[in-house]
Amino acid sequence: MTAETDWGGAPSVLRMILGRQLEELRTRAGLSYAEAGAAIGVSHSTIRRMEAAKVARLRLADAEKLLQVYGVTDQEEIDAFVQSVREANKRGWWHPYRDVMPDWFAAYLSLEQAASQIRAYENQFVHGLLQTEDYARALLDAIDPHASADATERRVALRLRRQELLAREGPPRLWVMMDETVLRRPVGGPEVMRAQIDRLVELNRLPHVTVQIMPYANGPHPAMRAGAFHLFRFRAPELPDIVYLSGLVGAVYLDKGDDVVVYREALDRLGAQAAPARKTETLLGAIRKEL
Repeated sequence: MTAETDWGGAPSVLRMILGRQLEELRTRAGLSYAEAGAAIGVSHSTIRRMEAAKVARLRLADAEKLLQVYGVTDQEEIDAFVQSVREANKRGWWHPYRDVMPDWFAAYLSLEQAASQIRAYENQFVHGLLQTEDYARALLDAIDPHASADATERRVALRLRRQELLAREGPPRLWVMMDETVLRRPVGGPEVMRAQIDRLVELNRLPHVTVQIMPYANGPHPAMRAGAFHLFRFRAPELPDIVYLSGLVGAVYLDKGDDVVVYREALDRLGAQAAPARKTETLLGAIRKEL
């Protein structure tokens, strides 16, 4: 049976936090990568990878040795760190779907599950957390027409499983801005689109969900060159905001302050330029009548 972590379902994000904590402890102890590595019998590059969360799993023995080397003596602190390592090494709930999703998407799911706030700009299709089952199926069929029916259904199931985070206790704050183009593109036909618009209206009424539409009439805007992107924010103070950009064969994750600021400011300008959230339902209703 596959083990799942209870820590937000996001073990790789927990590895990021542990890595940053190890970096802080090493720096405080005044040790270089090479010195830390030599102290526990690993290479300096292994220490670098551990701190950057670029290892598949953290070895308990290495973690405990590093805590000793870094001068951590409080047993409760050691026990808490070791328990976090155990949690970080568990597989996420999405592991059974690994055969129908690219390797790099697991990192996205980890961020999505752990985030306290998700802001997104969509210019091609409805955000995955907001899609109906029929819309998701029609979209996935169009994106990958060569996929087997079984693979498509498993991808649909994965998408629906993702959406459960909006109904969990303490859900993330979701704020999605979409170009009017998204709602004008007939994914699955009029009936599917009407149901999708109804779903957007329903979700937009939730206190932790905000949907804004960028009408054609508002003209060009700051995100037009960028395409779709997501900005994740976390409660953990060790983690910076992270921007996610996807492509046909991979994804880019940005966490450097200067890069993130560019995307955050673009979202701020979009939010100011798009129709106010309180008018979203009116705009959706008008588009629905035209279908």
